[in-house]
Parts: sequence; C-alpha cells; structure tokens
Amino acid sequence: MKYRLLDSGNLRKLEQVGEYRLIRPALNAFWQPELPAAEWEAADAVFTRDSSGGGKWTFRRRLPESWNAEWGGFRLKIKPTGFGHLGFFAEQYANWDYFRSPASGLGEGSRALNLFGYSGVGSMAMAAAGAAVCHLDASRGMIEWGRENLALNPGVPDAIRWIADDVNKFTLREVRRGSRYNLIALDPPTFGRGSSGQVWKIEEDLPKLLGRCNELRDRSRPFTVVLSCHSPGFSVLVLERLVVAAFGRGGKFESAEMTVPESTGRVLPAGISVRYTAG
Repeated sequence: MKYRLLDSGNLRKLEQVGEYRLIRPALNAFWQPELPAAEWEAADAVFTRDSSGGGKWTFRRRLPESWNAEWGGFRLKIKPTGFGHLGFFAEQYANWDYFRSPASGLGEGSRALNLFGYSGVGSMAMAAAGAAVCHLDASRGMIEWGRENLALNPGVPDAIRWIADDVNKFTLREVRRGSRYNLIALDPPTFGRGSSGQVWKIEEDLPKLLGRCNELRDRSRPFTVVLSCHSPGFSVLVLERLVVAAFGRGGKFESAEMTVPESTGRVLPAGISVRYTAG
C-alpha cells in the first residue's frame, strides 16, 4: 500500500502510511483541516512533540514494530521513531525523480555522493539512474535501514557504498584521496552529532562543507549540487548565496519550496531545495 498525506491543519498532519493512519506535527500548518473530525479520530497512532524537541507516540491500537509502504516509486521500510520520524521524508520525492531523470546527468560511468543520506531513498534513485553511489550518514542504524530498503527494491542496482561516518571527517579524507563526483546531494540538519560525537552546527559547518564539495567536483563533465534544508533562517536566497560562494558564478539554479500533495488538493510546504548545475 502507498503513502498518502490525507489532510493538514492545526499544526498537525494526517497521513495514511500503508495500512496505518498516523497523526504527526506539522508546525507550519496554521490553517484549519478540511477533512471531517471523524477522519482524524480514526488515526491509529498520534505523535506529540514535547518542549525538549522529542516527544512520544500514543497508540490507539497495536501496530507492528515496522511495516512497508510505497512512495516516490520505491518500497520502503516504515518504523515510527522516538523523534516522530518514519524513515523517509515525503517532500523529497521531487529530488528522487530528478536523480532518476536524464537531466541529472547520472548514468553509466557517473559517480554520486549523498551526504546526510538517512535511509537511502535518494541513493537508490541515483543508483537507479546508473550511478555508482557513495551514501554517507553518521548513524549506523540508518545505514542498516538503507540496506533494508535496497533489499525491498530488487530493481535498483546494488551500486551503493554505505558508510557510517562524520560528514566533515569523511569529506576531508575524500579531498585528500582526490575523489571526484558528478553529483552531490546534501540534506543537512540544523544540529547534529557525528559518529564519534562530533558536533554539527549548520550555520558554522555548511559553508565549509560546501567548499569541500567544490573540491570533490568532477570538472570533466557537468556537475550538479542538490541542497535541501529545513532550518529556520535558511531561505532559498541564503542557500543560493552559499552555493555561489562555494562553487562560483556561472551555473544554473532551479530552486523551489518542497511540498507534499494532499488528498484535499492542497499541498503541505516542507522545506526548500536548491539545485545548481555547472558545465
């Protein structure tokens, strides 16, 4: 069964995730829901956020520890986490479509790097296009989750190198090794910790990381950076200026607000994405 965003409003969203209906926070949904209250009351579980940044799940009926659902052309393992996540970010589907399209430049002989790769859906899209993919995430648990997702999609080539490491340490090593990539994707958090407890702060670390990504670009063919972000204060213009500072002028931007379509006909905004391509 597929994932569907059914409705949103009152700072929450109602989602059909395979067989199960869930309610999770949507902190920019200041409007009123469109579906009747009975549709919301039929939810199987509700995640409520607390002041510490975490939260808790309230289960109205017993759910399995994990199950599968389809979204963005992939079959995915779904597992409610203590942070209210499910193992994928639905708003990334347009980027996944881009990775699989001829416009991405990925194909036979190309190399792609997916930083902050989470559960591997973007990496699978890159591999489906024919690229050799390096997938990086600081969490070993997410690396294992990505391998499980790949196993659920036998049509995707097993061309992904799975690495659990700190993003700054890894990219520094890649620069020293002289590695080169044709496409680099980044979806950085506002704050995080690396595999050995290293602290990531987006306002300090993202400009330096983009500079290292510029050193990793393959200048023998067109190069693309796909940078998505959910951090307050990081608008499209801010991200574009950071990318220009790292990669120079002369490239082409395609920037947009990421959204998830609702069954009501509306869309739910969920972050921004900047795509920069240089010859």
